Amino acid sequence: MPDARDWIDAHNLARDDVGLPPLVWSDRLAQDAAGWARHLASTGRYDHASPDIRKGQGENLWRGPRGYWTAWEKVGFFVAEKRHFRPGNFPDVSRTGRWSDVGHYTQVIWPQTREVGCAVAHTSSDEVLVCRYWPAGNVWGQRIDPTDHIARR
Repeated sequence: MPDARDWIDAHNLARDDVGLPPLVWSDRLAQDAAGWARHLASTGRYDHASPDIRKGQGENLWRGPRGYWTAWEKVGFFVAEKRHFRPGNFPDVSRTGRWSDVGHYTQVIWPQTREVGCAVAHTSSDEVLVCRYWPAGNVWGQRIDPTDHIARR
């Protein structure tokens, strides 16, 4: 089972790639993520938690075959959405015209996000990853251009 360092480093590599400050690990977010991951694994569902359950936290989900993917590879699925990303006002941030094609990536690189916590739960054949973020990203109407802060230096 990966430790916090694997999750943090995988996220922060993507943030460093666009010049953003690193995230820090949050045990509180990891506990919340673990609760939702266990819920998804036990019910066989694969849905985001409702806003009242997330309490303002951002959330990324991943599901795949049990024991096959590393933490780096799982987060890598989020980061791979970068190929469709274009700066803009959320949700108009995808070259495909569908924000859902970049929503995991934009949460990882959301400039105002400062904390992350991740957890994995298992079914008989799969594992479910939930990562929670604070403050949440993907805020409707807010601009996301990770290079904006470089110009303000």
